[in-house]
Amino acid sequence: MAEVYLGLGSNLGDRRAHLRYALDRLSQAQCQIVKVSSLYETEPVDSPGPERYLNAVAHVETQLSPRDLMSLLLAIEAERGRVRQTRNEARTLDLDILLYGAEVIEEDGLTVPHPRLHERAFVLIPLLEVSPDLRHPALATPINKLPGQASGDSTVNQIEQNWWRP
Repeated sequence: MAEVYLGLGSNLGDRRAHLRYALDRLSQAQCQIVKVSSLYETEPVDSPGPERYLNAVAHVETQLSPRDLMSLLLAIEAERGRVRQTRNEARTLDLDILLYGAEVIEEDGLTVPHPRLHERAFVLIPLLEVSPDLRHPALATPINKLPGQASGDSTVNQIEQNWWRP
């Protein structure tokens, strides 16, 4: 089983329902949810939208390959009405593979660790909540040393703990 960390975000429609749907679907599709961060509300970064984002991070164990997991995430996004037209557009659901074990993957359509993981406070803060001792495999740096380098950390507000239960 691979230990995987997923980023979840939404800024259109019923944001909380979109995130819950994603976790429910993952738990039904060869993924065991180990831990889910608190729910955070954040200002959009490089993305327009009518609302602020809700963000969270999930620690998942799976036997799916990175490519198969990415296909599952894209399918779940589509089920919630995500249509990809332009980069960084507002979205009903955004699911990203942040880390897949200690693997570093650079393939067409799949880059792990997520290429902007170390720049995004809205990912780093919930990731640290879930697993404070992680290391960034490509940068060989502890994740807890990265938030000071991330932009937008003052706009990441924890709004709810224990918001998802299986």
